[in-house]
Amino acid sequence: MLKIIDKYILKRYIGTFFTMLMLFIPIGIMIDLSEKVDNMIENKVPFLAIMEYYKNFTIHMGYLLFPLFLFLSVIWFTSKLANKTEIIAILSSGISFTRFLRPYLIGSTFIAIFFFIVGMYILPDASRKYNEFYYGQLYKHRKNRETGEVFRQINDKEFLYASSFNSEKKSAYNFTLEHFEGTKLTHKISATKIQFREKDSVYRLTNYVIRYIGKNDDVIINKRRKDTVFNFELDALTPVEYIAETLSYPDLLKFIEKEKRLGSTSVNKYEVVKYKRWSIPFSAFILTIIAVAVSAMKRRGGMGVNLALGIALAFIFVFMDKIFSVMAEQSGINPILAVWSPNILFGILAIYLLNRAKR
Repeated sequence: MLKIIDKYILKRYIGTFFTMLMLFIPIGIMIDLSEKVDNMIENKVPFLAIMEYYKNFTIHMGYLLFPLFLFLSVIWFTSKLANKTEIIAILSSGISFTRFLRPYLIGSTFIAIFFFIVGMYILPDASRKYNEFYYGQLYKHRKNRETGEVFRQINDKEFLYASSFNSEKKSAYNFTLEHFEGTKLTHKISATKIQFREKDSVYRLTNYVIRYIGKNDDVIINKRRKDTVFNFELDALTPVEYIAETLSYPDLLKFIEKEKRLGSTSVNKYEVVKYKRWSIPFSAFILTIIAVAVSAMKRRGGMGVNLALGIALAFIFVFMDKIFSVMAEQSGINPILAVWSPNILFGILAIYLLNRAKR
């Protein structure tokens, strides 16, 4: 008997979730299309490119919003069970509330594993294509990377600065490169402009100046133009702002380590993306427990009261997730603490509501 109940609840759990996901994603596509259709027509975007964009849009938005859909779907079908007194019958047969939760936890495990795999290996490519279409086809004038006051540590000995950067022309202005031996500056290169020449695979520096720092005096060499080779790529110095979203987890770890060496100010932002690859799937367990605890009791207002409460809690969760992420990116709060704070706080709420539901 218990196995039959488990299968029944598990089937309703997974079926309701994916049904809700498939119902709301087309609505999201229609809203997005209504906002962008003028730009698509103006830029003469090919139909196949639009179809590819919305395939990636589905993966991108479905992953970000799946905790919300999961939460509401569990409340929906559990409230229906409660209103039909099915839950009362199950618990009256001697099954504990904890045992009643088992098929829910099994279902949340399936969902968490599925979206964990999506987030680690499928989402990055979808996010890359989604953002490339957005900035490359629809909003070409919008800035998608840092273009001013670029400062990077190239390696243990060299530091680079440029007042402005143009990724399309692969050039930068008011360029300086300082070389240190320990804490001592040995020489400094400066130029009014640096540009990468793909034909020759060299950097061309205009109004080139190199200054060697001596013990008693300095040696300065000036040239109107100089072609040379550097051990860095200009594009890598100012990655697009969505770069972390487009990398698989192993590549993301390597990228973050490289950005730390370069002295990037966006490391916290990249680490937020890294930790969310783990925290978002894990939220499936917490939200499932809260949803069951909220909706397992038959209320006077019926399903509407449960749904209203569920929607309020879901938006509080999304709001907290966004607030803590921005705090990590802007104010220097520890990224792992910021990303996991919504799960921790809602985890405490889940324990409280679960104990209350048992009583």
